[in-house]
Amino acid sequence: MSSATSAGKILPGDPPGGRRAVAVWSIGVAVYFVAVIFRTSLGVAGLDAVDRFHVNASALSTFSILQLLVYAGMQIPVGLLVDRLGTKKVLGIGVVLFTVGQLGFAFSPSYGMALASRALLGCGDAMTFISVLRLGNRWFPARRGPMVAQLAGLVGMAGNLVSTLVLARLLHGIGWTAAFAGSALAGVVVFVLLLLFLKDHPEGHEPEPAPHQGAAYVRRQIALSWREPGTRLGLWVHFTTQFPAMVFLLLWGMPFLVEAQGLSRGTAGGLLTLVVLSNMAVGLVYGQIIARHHAARLPLALGTVGATAVLWAATLAYPADRAPMWLLVVLCAVLGACGPASMIGFDFARPANPPERQGTASGITNMGGFVASMTTLFAVGVLLDATGDDYTVAFSSVFVLQAVGVSQILRLRRRAALRERERLVASRVETVHVPV
Repeated sequence: MSSATSAGKILPGDPPGGRRAVAVWSIGVAVYFVAVIFRTSLGVAGLDAVDRFHVNASALSTFSILQLLVYAGMQIPVGLLVDRLGTKKVLGIGVVLFTVGQLGFAFSPSYGMALASRALLGCGDAMTFISVLRLGNRWFPARRGPMVAQLAGLVGMAGNLVSTLVLARLLHGIGWTAAFAGSALAGVVVFVLLLLFLKDHPEGHEPEPAPHQGAAYVRRQIALSWREPGTRLGLWVHFTTQFPAMVFLLLWGMPFLVEAQGLSRGTAGGLLTLVVLSNMAVGLVYGQIIARHHAARLPLALGTVGATAVLWAATLAYPADRAPMWLLVVLCAVLGACGPASMIGFDFARPANPPERQGTASGITNMGGFVASMTTLFAVGVLLDATGDDYTVAFSSVFVLQAVGVSQILRLRRRAALRERERLVASRVETVHVPV
């Protein structure tokens, strides 16, 4: 959210929004929707992958770790590419990569080829969300930023819902190859829509010509973005809030609910669906609150972290062998708030950077949650193998990363707030002196 948001006005040069903006932005969001389906498809196929490739927990977690490693490592390069090439080109490359990756995963005869396919998928997936954020910034007024970002996240979670409800049934109905290959057709559809209808920006709102490209420019973009406390605060908010739900949905939720809690696959799938539905509902609420009450950003983020920690602790420390269903339901409902809370990170990074650095700053911010998710996925897999599938010990790693993230948020919050107030005052002064 920019300073224009806080002032409640549209600054000169702000995009007009409107129906055409919604139509163009919807195509970009459709690409992200498909990317999330592909990204989360392993979450419902984890137990099947163990049988198909004859691997243990650590090897299974390597699928998601490699995918997220590629995703996280691509965030800053993708941000630079978006700032330089624009949304349409970067999204187009992303669609090709994640579609080929999904097809490769469908036909992989070995663990090694399957790993390579997930890495390719992660590379394409990495190009989607930052591009969609940039598309929203180019087509909608700044005051719409928080709601547009939350809606993009909501549509992404709808992709997760498709994985949980549709792909899971296809997987057990028509088999591994047909299910994954058939889902890849969605990538072809959105690629055609992108080529025909997507535009980087509305007429009359072309960005300033990019400066000479080279290593010096890249270093400068990254250094200037990182120097802003708001960018770093955004990264740590994203780091601390996103990963508990990501780890649960992406890989370990289904095994935890089936093997540790003794639920059937159908019941476990229902709880995973609850996480997604909760995410969608909370996303709408958080977007409205932040758009109207700028100061609510940090309390919402920290409140989500606290609630997540309390529910995980209650579930893991429950005195009986298995937690009661009501506690698992509450846990999954609270996990649904993690995704919307992670979007708040972008609402700290956005006003801290000018338009020409939005892609780079978003890339830095977006690294946070995926680095945390990758670390936790690895830790859970290793601890499960080391303890003989003790999920209580394995999932306790969540608390370590939350503690690290909260300490950094508290360290940066004052500097980021001061810098944001300075920018807001400067923006208001500039607005007063703009000729009418």
